[in-house]
Amino acid sequence: MSVDTPRRIVLLRHAKAEWSQDSDHERPLAERGRMEAPVAGRKLADSGIAFDLALCSTAARTRETWKLAVHEMPERPRTVYEERLYEASLGELIALVNETPDEVRDLLVIGHNPGMHALADALSDGAEGDALARMTRGGFPTAAFAVVELPGTWKSVEHGVGKLTEYWTPND
Repeated sequence: MSVDTPRRIVLLRHAKAEWSQDSDHERPLAERGRMEAPVAGRKLADSGIAFDLALCSTAARTRETWKLAVHEMPERPRTVYEERLYEASLGELIALVNETPDEVRDLLVIGHNPGMHALADALSDGAEGDALARMTRGGFPTAAFAVVELPGTWKSVEHGVGKLTEYWTPND
């Protein structure tokens, strides 16, 4: 793949989780989350993006979100369950993105807030239409996703290099 070929990263926040006695890492999806996840999957399928790789946090709510969302997609991308996505800081998230293999053009990350919102905001120097304003105004609710187009290689990804091309929430 050429360095000139734009890459895309899609940042998907897990669907609504239950508050339970379990450890935070083991919290399952709530009923609303089990309804949101397939809707997000259908919207991702409608985007036409053919993901080469999905990185999913090992937390129960992200794994369950991905399981329900991916069934709505035409093809299941290679999936890596990544422990470092759970409670990752912005710097740790950028470092994970920088590790993405060069042959990956379109990357999906299924993770948590505040990380997904912070990463979408940090990578985006501009936006198409009102996507950035809506993301700033509405935050990054459960099952929301942002699509950021990036130039260059994954190793060159840093603050302000991308363009937010889409922002979607279940309330859209």
